[in-house]
Amino acid sequence: MRNHDLVFLKNFAMVIAILVGITLALIGLGIYVNGQLEPEPNPVAERATEQRIRPVGGVYAGSTGAAAQAAAAAAAAAASAGQVAYDGTLDGSVIYAALCGACHTAGAGGAPKLERAAWTARIAQGMDTMNKHAIEGFQGSAGIMPAKGGNPNLTDEQVIATVQWMVDNLK
Repeated sequence: MRNHDLVFLKNFAMVIAILVGITLALIGLGIYVNGQLEPEPNPVAERATEQRIRPVGGVYAGSTGAAAQAAAAAAAAAASAGQVAYDGTLDGSVIYAALCGACHTAGAGGAPKLERAAWTARIAQGMDTMNKHAIEGFQGSAGIMPAKGGNPNLTDEQVIATVQWMVDNLK
């Protein structure tokens, strides 16, 4: 190769290197600027979140709030009137499998698993107390038991049968 070919290749390589450097700098600047912008909220995701938290996120304050809360409870009771959960079965294993097992199998929310050690103190309180807590709901230091396991369509008899089945099937 001749000398002027080597000079050309050297200059060409420098120009390419500078262009690569500028390209990388622009890419970095673009990433930085894009990271500074807040993403646009997804309206579908926002509506879904609002629907999920609506029952929990309601705030009732003062006498007006108490009236609104009572009206909401009455509307929920009216909507569920006449509905019987699980075709009215008194088979505790069916109700446990469909509803109670979601928490009591994994211990979610402090729910005692079907292990005798977890139930000893509860059994000592008596079946009437356990049935009352299962029907009306209970919040203790160990966790939360929603009223009727969170299904208001269960009858008291169904809840009592399920609690008895759970006690009879402790490991």
